[in-house]
Amino acid sequence: MQFLWPQMLWLLLAVPLLAAAYLYLIARRKKAALLYASLALPRAALGPGQRLRRHIPPLLFLFALTAALLACARPSATVTLPADTVTLVLAMDTSRSMEATDVPPTRIGAAQQAARDLVVGLPARVRLGIVSFAATATVVLPPTDNRQDMLDALDRFQLQRGTATGSGLFQALAVLFPDDGIDLEAILFGSVSGRSGRGTSLDEAAAADAARKREQEREAAQPGSYPHGAVILLSDGRRTTGPDPMEAARMAAQRGVRVYTVGFGSPQGSAAESSLSYYMQLDEPALRAVASMTGGEYFHAGSAADLSQVYRQLSARFALERRETEVSALFSAASVLLLVAACGLSLLWFRR
Repeated sequence: MQFLWPQMLWLLLAVPLLAAAYLYLIARRKKAALLYASLALPRAALGPGQRLRRHIPPLLFLFALTAALLACARPSATVTLPADTVTLVLAMDTSRSMEATDVPPTRIGAAQQAARDLVVGLPARVRLGIVSFAATATVVLPPTDNRQDMLDALDRFQLQRGTATGSGLFQALAVLFPDDGIDLEAILFGSVSGRSGRGTSLDEAAAADAARKREQEREAAQPGSYPHGAVILLSDGRRTTGPDPMEAARMAAQRGVRVYTVGFGSPQGSAAESSLSYYMQLDEPALRAVASMTGGEYFHAGSAADLSQVYRQLSARFALERRETEVSALFSAASVLLLVAACGLSLLWFRR
C-alpha cells in the first residue's frame, strides 16, 4: 500500500497520545476508588463484565480515529477490478506455411477455430480488430464489438507467400492508434530505400521523415502502462521480408502497449515443404524478445487445444485488470462504522 499524502501520517502520533491519556484517567479513577471503605461496593456497582465492557467503546473510538487519519493520507493499493473498454488487435500470420498439416486439419484451420473460441469468450467490454500478415499486412477488420463481424472476418483469410512479422505488428499499432498517423508504407519505404538502393519519390521520403520525426519527439511511456488496449501476435515461422519486428516492438513499448506473442506449430517446422523447412520453424527468440520489450508475455501453442487455452488465459486477463486505485473512501467508511459502533454501545450499555 502507498500513500499519496504520506506527510499526513504524522497525525497518527495522536493515537498513542490519546491512549496514554485514557490510561492516565483510568489510573486516577482507581485512586479515587481507594476512598471507599471496601472495594467490594464499587465492584458490585459495576456488575460482572462491566469492567471489560467500559473499555470497548473507547477502543473502537481509537480504531475509528486511526482509520480516519489513514484516510487523510490518501492510501492507494493495487486492486483487481472489472476492466474498462479495451481494444485488442489480433495480428495473425497468413503465410503459406500455415497450410502445414502438423496441426490437424491445418495450422490455419486450427488457428481460425481457436480464434473463434476467443471471440465467443471475449468479455463484453472488449473490442477486437483483426490484422493478417504475409508478405505485407492487411486490416481484415477494424476494432468492433460486433461478435458476428469478428467471426465473419476470420473466414476471409487468404494465404500468401512471405512472413512480414514486423509489418503485422506495425499495422496492428496503426489500428490501435488510428489518430497517430502510423503509416506502414512510409515505414517500408524508409527501410527499403536504405537497403536496396531503390529511390523513392519526394512525397514518400517526406512522409517517411515526418513519421520518424514524430516518433523521435514522442514522450516514451513505461512499457506495459497503456490500459486501454493490447496486441496479440500469432506467427508460425520466421520473418522473411519487411521491417524488423523489434523496431515495431520499440514503437509499441514507447506507447506502453503490451504485445502478447504466440508461437504456433512445432518448433521443428513441418516436413511438408523441405526447401522451406527453415522458415517454417518457430523463431521463438524473436517472439520472446518482442513480448519482453513491451511488457507482454510469450506463449507456445503446439496444438489447437494449446492455442485455445492460450486465448482463454488472455481473455480472462482482459476481463479483469489490476490497477493502482485510491482507497481513501474505504478507510473513511470504516472510520464512520467504528464511530457509530462506539457511540451505539456506549448509549446501550452506559446510557451516555
